[in-house]
Amino acid sequence: MLNKNTLTKIKSQNIIEKIKRLKEKKNAIILAHYYQVPEIQDLADFVGDSLALSQQALKTKFQLIVFAGVHFMAETAKILNPQKKVLLPDLMAGCSLADSCPPEDFKKFKSKYPDHMVISYINCTAEIKALSDIICTSSNAVKIVESLPKDQKIIFAPDKNLGGYVNRMTGRKMVLWNGTCEVHDILNAEAIIKMKEEHPDARLIAHPECKAVILEMADYIGSTTALLNYTIKDRSKNYIVATETGIIHQMKKSSPDKEFFVVPTNETCSCNDCPYMKLNTLPKLLHCLEYEEPEIILSPELIEKAKKPILRMLELS
Repeated sequence: MLNKNTLTKIKSQNIIEKIKRLKEKKNAIILAHYYQVPEIQDLADFVGDSLALSQQALKTKFQLIVFAGVHFMAETAKILNPQKKVLLPDLMAGCSLADSCPPEDFKKFKSKYPDHMVISYINCTAEIKALSDIICTSSNAVKIVESLPKDQKIIFAPDKNLGGYVNRMTGRKMVLWNGTCEVHDILNAEAIIKMKEEHPDARLIAHPECKAVILEMADYIGSTTALLNYTIKDRSKNYIVATETGIIHQMKKSSPDKEFFVVPTNETCSCNDCPYMKLNTLPKLLHCLEYEEPEIILSPELIEKAKKPILRMLELS
């Protein structure tokens, strides 16, 4: 008699094999973000952060793109590939940060600063991208801001924590939209201080979407990919990780001899999961490929407006 865990593994393996066959049959590519569950990361053709996924989406030759991520990421893939079919396993896989910046409210906010250029973090809707001059990611935000004249006035949206970090790094005084990512903004300094006491030899590495008080304590600050690369190259053996749990899978694969401790959101678990990222599952991915739905649909006008600031980012990157 097989136990429940064994049966679950067998079922998952069967789904994985079906997905692989369908992917080949339909000439599809699966792109996955680091915050996806390990099974989807291992199954994907490419795993990366927002910048790498944007670059991969732009150059892919596949006509069917399955995006294992959240809605704004799949939108970005569609904007860069208007003639291709882009699928998202679960249309409800949104983003708290993107939701914190409603387009109509942002239009009013923008109108107050008519002489300001708009730089928007890629974690925003297609409508916000269309209202922007340049898009950035956490890995290139500082570089993009520094590429502009010192006297250029800037609105930065939607993440105030990332914007504040860029201001401190560049000496700018960008006007910040008051938005945050619930996964990073919820992390508190007290939990990290406790973890540092429990693991005195561990280095604290943090994503710049975290609050300033946490970034001030960090030994290293960087995008998801930068954090991963740091743990690979750094000589330390223990890390306290202030970002979403999903990246730990790649960190352990790359450095099996090292230990990683996720800053928890509460005392009930040692995890920090994005509920939206985790909406994508193997069964939904299989359904997505079988029926080629749900599909990301954007108007040609919106695609045209939103594409320009993304391409400008890719050029600068």
